[in-house]
Formats: sequence, structure tokens, C-alpha cells
Amino acid sequence: MTADPTLKLDNQLCFALYAASNAMTRLYRDKLEPLGLTYPQYLVLLVLWDQDGVAVKEIGQRLHLDSGTLTPMLKRMEQSGLIQRRRSSADERQVDIFLTPAGQALKAEVRGVRAELGCLLPMPAADIARLQVEIRSLADGLIAAKDESSTAKAG
Repeated sequence: MTADPTLKLDNQLCFALYAASNAMTRLYRDKLEPLGLTYPQYLVLLVLWDQDGVAVKEIGQRLHLDSGTLTPMLKRMEQSGLIQRRRSSADERQVDIFLTPAGQALKAEVRGVRAELGCLLPMPAADIARLQVEIRSLADGLIAAKDESSTAKAG
């Protein structure tokens, strides 16, 4: 029986991305755990360190997370004192997320984690930057293709 090379695991782009993502997430998890953070919480903090007072909906869009995943995580982050959830004064239906002083203070500690992990990456910085651009382009294209596919099915 001749194996179909298109169906070999090692020939799958999806698996290469999956394996790399898992490896990166595990590296972060080991470094973030002592800070009391999960990897998804770290991503939320990155959004808020970039711009404080962001609507839950916008955080979900930026991180590609649905509200069913995001809302419980934000509640846990609020309980641990990292963020504060507030109803928007402009629109009562909207909830905005703000950093607390504790959430802001984690930025310095996470900067050290980021630098430490950067040293573990097995590629030169220029290659990593190029790869990041290419992966972002791939993700954007896949999201657009899915959106187009969903629109075609609905129409």
C-alpha cells in the first residue's frame, strides 16, 4: 500500500502550527504560573497594557475569543485583583475592562518573562519578526476565507 504524502502528519501545515503553538504556550505557562497568570490571561493583559479601558467585545475580537470563554476568565482576573469591569457610561450594555494597580504592576515582571523566553527561541530575531508577519498574514487570510465561506452558506 502506497502512502499518500498529502495525508502524512509531517506534511500538514496545520500540525506544524499546532505543535509550535503548543510548545510556545507551554513555555509561557511555565514562566507565567509563578505570577498567578494563565497564558490567555497574559494575552488579555497585553491588550490592556496597550490600551486600558477596552470593551469586552473588543478584547474578544483582538484575541479571537468568544464571550463564553472570555467572560469567566475576566471574572477570575477581577477576583484576583488584576482588572476591574465597569459598565460603560455611554452604553449600559457594554462592559469596559480596566487595569488595577496590581494588573499594571505585573507589566514589569512579565517584561522579564518575555525577555527570558526570547532567549529560548531557536532563530535570529530578524527571522522571528519575518515569521510573525507571515503567520499573521496566514491567520488573516484563513479568517477571511472562513468568513467568506460562512457568508456563501448563509446566502
